[in-house]
Amino acid sequence: MSNIKISGLVKIYGSNKVLDNISLEFESGKIYGLLGRNGAGKTTLLNCITNRVFFNSGEIIVDGESAIENDVALSKIYFMTERDLLPTEYKVKDIFKWTKDFYKNFDMDYAKKLSELFELNIDKKLRSLSTGYNSICKIIITLASNAEVLIFDEPVLGLDANHRELFYSELLKVYEKNESTIILSTHIIEEISDLIEYVVIIKDGKVLKCNSVESLISECYAVSGKSDKVDEYVKDKKIVSEEVLGGFKKVTIDGKRSNEDSMRVKELDLEISKVELQKLFVNLTSKGGV
Repeated sequence: MSNIKISGLVKIYGSNKVLDNISLEFESGKIYGLLGRNGAGKTTLLNCITNRVFFNSGEIIVDGESAIENDVALSKIYFMTERDLLPTEYKVKDIFKWTKDFYKNFDMDYAKKLSELFELNIDKKLRSLSTGYNSICKIIITLASNAEVLIFDEPVLGLDANHRELFYSELLKVYEKNESTIILSTHIIEEISDLIEYVVIIKDGKVLKCNSVESLISECYAVSGKSDKVDEYVKDKKIVSEEVLGGFKKVTIDGKRSNEDSMRVKELDLEISKVELQKLFVNLTSKGGV
């Protein structure tokens, strides 16, 4: 299985540094969530990994080999992009055949099975498909590619709730069968929070957080109660965000809670709560966030 290591990656468009010294590693056989607000640099990073965009400096290594103009390294990766890059005049079934010419391990039987499950008419031309079914076609091709690394950029665009659940279910089946490395870039965080193992958060072209979901969530917590009591508790804490409702306040704190903190919470009659991944993401990436 494939491992992707990125070191000191910089990408500049004009005077705008879109990727600013990105260093991280996507380890083999793990599911990653790549999160960031619009314009944070997520898609540019994925395009650099797959050699669709040239970067100014740094390196990308796939299984010990540079990914730059390396067909062997790149053949291990399938990237489902949000953009429409497939030949729109082709019928879906012909796109399956066309894909198999480039990805020899493409599973035609599985692609047809998925088409039935998703109710995709493979005799239709790609250009005649709705936004949702266009996404479904790309999902099917990616899952059936049998590539060692599967990258999805906003995969559920236009999909209804039933189709999204089906996608997540089939994604897990492929992951368990092939031990694939999977990278999911999406804004629908609440739907993937139980699916992903690791999370990479990009903010302003830099890696803000890169950790397991469990560790990331454990690094923050929220306290709530009467405003004056909360203020007293957090005066020496690193505050991520705060919400005020009347005389009550809820504050998210960046840092693990000590035994002393727990005792202090009881003394001040405050409540402790866990921070969900989506809420944590919003707090961290908002203007003025950590």
